[in-house]
Amino acid sequence: MFSSLSDRLTATFKGLRGKGRLTEADVDTTVREIRRALLEADVALPVVRAFTGSIRERALSAEVSQALNPAQQVVKIVNEELVGVLGGQTRRLRFAKNPPTVIMLAGLQGAGKTTLAGKLGKHLKDTGHTPLLVACDLQRPNAVTQLQVVGQRAGVEVFAPEPGNGVGDPVEVARRGVEHARDKQYDVVVVDTAGRLGVDAEMMQQASDIREATQPDEVLFVVDAMIGQDALAVAQAFQEGVDLTGVVLTKLDGDARGGAALSVATTTGRPVLFASTGEGLADFEVFHPDRMASRILDMGDVLTLIEQAERAFDAKESAALASRFEAGEDFTLEDFLTQMQALKKMGPLNKVLGMLPGMGAMKDQLDELASDGAMKRIEAIVRSMTPLERRNSKVLNGSRRARIARGSGVEVSEVNQLIDRFTEAQKVMRAMRAKGGGGLAGALGGTGGGPGGGMAGLAGGKKSRGRMQAPPPKGKKAKSGNPAKRAEQERAATEKALASRGSAFGPGAAFGAGGDEPQLPPGFELPPGFEKHLGR
Repeated sequence: MFSSLSDRLTATFKGLRGKGRLTEADVDTTVREIRRALLEADVALPVVRAFTGSIRERALSAEVSQALNPAQQVVKIVNEELVGVLGGQTRRLRFAKNPPTVIMLAGLQGAGKTTLAGKLGKHLKDTGHTPLLVACDLQRPNAVTQLQVVGQRAGVEVFAPEPGNGVGDPVEVARRGVEHARDKQYDVVVVDTAGRLGVDAEMMQQASDIREATQPDEVLFVVDAMIGQDALAVAQAFQEGVDLTGVVLTKLDGDARGGAALSVATTTGRPVLFASTGEGLADFEVFHPDRMASRILDMGDVLTLIEQAERAFDAKESAALASRFEAGEDFTLEDFLTQMQALKKMGPLNKVLGMLPGMGAMKDQLDELASDGAMKRIEAIVRSMTPLERRNSKVLNGSRRARIARGSGVEVSEVNQLIDRFTEAQKVMRAMRAKGGGGLAGALGGTGGGPGGGMAGLAGGKKSRGRMQAPPPKGKKAKSGNPAKRAEQERAATEKALASRGSAFGPGAAFGAGGDEPQLPPGFELPPGFEKHLGR
C-alpha cells in the first residue's frame, strides 16, 4: 500500500546523510520533497500542510541544530509527526461494563463491512470473547447469506431472522439481535449495517435509527483505503450523521497510494482501531500508529512480526524442539518441514520479510522470491523423502536423491543444493550448542539476527559459514636435514613449549595435567635441588 510513499521518503532522507550541519536550504529542500511525496500518495491537502509545517518548524529548531547527527534527528521528527497523523497512541476496543458490548459497523457498499464483521468476530473469539454477528444489511442481494458463510468460516454465531434481499426491517433486526445476545449470554454483538454506492439521506437515516435502537458502545467507520480523497468526504458525512467512535481500514494489501489511511484519522478526529491486510479471515490486526509509521519509513515492524510468529508457531512443538536440541539431538528435515508449515501460516514470504528493517530496498527481490515458488519447491523436495530420509539426511545417496528429484519434479542439482545447505546449517547449530550459545534460540538467530543471521546456513549465507571457520594455523618452520641441527631445533622447541606453559600454576602444570609423574624430554636437565618439588 505505502510502497511508493516509502520509496520517496527513503530517497529524500538519503540526501541528508553525511551532513554535519543542516542549513535552512537543506531543510526547505527536504520539506518540499516530503510534501511532493505526500501529495502524490493522495494525502489530503490540509493534512499535508499541517504535517510539513510542523516538520519544518521542528527541523529549524535547536533540537536539530544541536544534535550530533542532524540527519537522523530529522528522520526522528518525521517519524514522530507521522505517528501523530496516524492517530498517536494505539486505541483498543471499549467494552461495556454490563455485557453485551455492541459494535456497529458503518460505511459505503463495497468497503468490506460484511467480511470485516467475520474477521472482527474471529479476532474477538480468539481473544476469549463470545461474539454474535447480526445481519442488518437487508438491502444488498445475498448480504445475509454472505454473512452466514463468513460467520461459519470464522466459527462465530450469526443472528439472521430475515432473509434480506429487500425483505425485513433492519432497525428491528438490530434491536432483536441485542436482546438475543443478552438472553443467550453473548458478550459482544457486531451489527453489520447496509451501505450504498454513495452517501445518501436514506442510508444515513437508517444508520442513525440503528444507533438509536442499539445504543452501541463503538461505531466503527469501515473505509476502503484504496478510494483516495473520496474517503475524506465520506468520513465527514458519517461523522456528522452517525457520530463515529473509530475507524477501520480495509484493503491495506492493495496497490493504491494509501492517502486515505494517512488522512482519515486527522480528518475525522477519530482513531484507527483495526486494519484489514488481506482476504483471509486471519489477515486482520490491531492498528498501531507507531508501527505503521515505521513501515512507511522502512524501519521495519519487528513487534508485529514477533506477534505473528507467536500465533503461527505451536508453543508445545517449539518447546519440544528446544528440549531435543539441548539434549544433543540434531535439527532434522522433519523439523524443518514443520517450521516451514508454521512460516506459511504467517502469510506470503515477501510480506513477512518485508517487516524487517531496511527491506524496502530489496522489495523487488522479495517479490521475486515469493513469485518464483522457491519455498514450494523446497517443500516438494522434503515431502518426497521417506520418514527415514527426513530424520537422517546421511542416508541420501545418489539413487535416493534421483528418486526424490523425480518425485518433486526438480533437477537432482536442486536436491543436492538443499541437502548441502541443510548440512551446513546443522554444523552451525552443533557449534552453537557446543559453545553454549543460548540453546535453540541462539542457533536459529533469535528474532534480532537480521537478514544475514538465523537460518542463513540453509540459504548459504556468509554469516553462518563464518562461524564455522577456525583461524588458519600458523605456519611451522621446516625441519633441517642435518641431524645435529635438527636435534638442536627440537631441543629449542621443547624448551619454548615448557616456558610458554609457565609455572604460575605449579610445576605440575608445566608438564601437563593429571596425577601421573611428569616425563622429561631426553637431554633436558633440571636445576639443582628441583627434583624434590616433584616428589622424587
